[in-house]
Amino acid sequence: MPASITLSSLYWSTPDGTPLFTELNLSFGPERTGIVGRNGSGKSTLIRLLRGDLHPASGQVKVSGSIAMMRQDVIAHPDDTIADLFGVRAAVDVLGRAEAGLAQVDELADADWTLPARIEAALLRCGLSGAPNTPLATLSGGQRSRAALAALVLAEPDFLLLDEPTNNLDREGRRAVIDLLRGWSGGAIVVSHDRELLEEMDAIVELTSLGAVRYGGNYSAFRQRKDVELEAAAHDLAHAEKAVSDSARRAQQASERKARKDSAGHRARAKGDQPKILMDFAKGRAEASGGAGVRLREARREAADEALSAAREKIEVLQPLRMDIPPTDLAPGRTVLRLDWVTGGYDPAHPVIRDLSLTVTGPERVVIAGSNGSGKSTLLKIITGQIVPQSGRVELKVPFALLDQHVGLLDPARSLRDNFLHLNPVADIHAAHAALARFGFRAADALRYAGELSGGERLRAGLACALGSMPLPLLLILDEPTNHLDLDGIAALEAALAAYDGAVIVISHDTAFLETLAPDRIVHLAE
Repeated sequence: MPASITLSSLYWSTPDGTPLFTELNLSFGPERTGIVGRNGSGKSTLIRLLRGDLHPASGQVKVSGSIAMMRQDVIAHPDDTIADLFGVRAAVDVLGRAEAGLAQVDELADADWTLPARIEAALLRCGLSGAPNTPLATLSGGQRSRAALAALVLAEPDFLLLDEPTNNLDREGRRAVIDLLRGWSGGAIVVSHDRELLEEMDAIVELTSLGAVRYGGNYSAFRQRKDVELEAAAHDLAHAEKAVSDSARRAQQASERKARKDSAGHRARAKGDQPKILMDFAKGRAEASGGAGVRLREARREAADEALSAAREKIEVLQPLRMDIPPTDLAPGRTVLRLDWVTGGYDPAHPVIRDLSLTVTGPERVVIAGSNGSGKSTLLKIITGQIVPQSGRVELKVPFALLDQHVGLLDPARSLRDNFLHLNPVADIHAAHAALARFGFRAADALRYAGELSGGERLRAGLACALGSMPLPLLLILDEPTNHLDLDGIAALEAALAAYDGAVIVISHDTAFLETLAPDRIVHLAE
């Protein structure tokens, strides 16, 4: 019987009691399924429920087959090795003792002599080479992620669970993930906003406040269906708004007719030319008829209001987010940044940046490219003054905003409004709320604490605080900006950058994002 995972009538709520999943029903078979949704929609929570790290308040998660999940933080102890990551440290130690002639007879009987070769094959499949005793601390972040993928290959589970597997990976690492999934014959459940990776999926499941919807096909097919749904939802909203308007108009007309009839009745009663009993009967019939009409109109109005509310909720779910960046009016010929023969890094004996010269003029878009460990983030810190170069000269000639992928400029213990006022001391509360609202944090959302936000929400809040400042930054420096954004957030950022008329320096391995950015130049750093 094929391996499967089934969720039946699953209910889960956040610690404060807010329902996240209500009567959720999903099934997964031996296919590659992408899980998408806005930040906070429950994607990572769903993975933890599937793995058994969390248990639903009600409902059931039934797993037929084995599951393995890629570890994101692959170093639990400073002395961890590839063998620890693969979960085979004891077996590797036995082989080491056997080679040294120190193994016991019972150990030799159970020794897996093929293990080193299988570990090497798994590593090679994911673009790595190394021995089981290689310390994880000697590997770059991208290499450790690839080693975590290789551990999945060795385990050969029926289902792979991958939560944002391409975050922090360079091009080579991303290609390793894609190649692994292309050749995977079992089931794979992948939480990701990487559009290139999602193109490899057989199905897409989207989580929203309205529930979970499954779409057959890859990301392109999903996007086409979503565009059709948005168009249909807009049509439904227009129809619902017209129904509410029509209901209000009919109620007003009925009220005016009743007022005219009542007025005529009062005049007839004042004349006294009809028997009182007939007039009382006519009045009673009119009141009964009027009461029934009011109840009918009220029922129609409530139905129209409910339909309008549902249509608006659907539009809010489907409507793309917006990030509005004010214009900078940066002159095309103005020098923004100049680096002359810059050398530097964390280790003076081995500077990762050597003799680099770079000039950015006007609203140029410059991409800093290179594999993990080539010094991209170090270069940004040299540019922004966080690291003093060993030699050479750095001239940053305009106000700038730096947003790293962790948005370190935000104090997690402060609200978004207080963060904005702290970073922009000349602004007042009204300016803070206005700037935050332009990036989707309206009303009470501006009072949320930065430490409570998802990764994507932090980036939006960081952009709001940085780009709402005075003077307005003429240079925007972004370090892997799409790493923690959801798909709607990425689309909003792309639209905002398309409208931004300042200079941009960006580090990103997101191919689709870079294609949309359309950089003027790519600066390649070599290891």
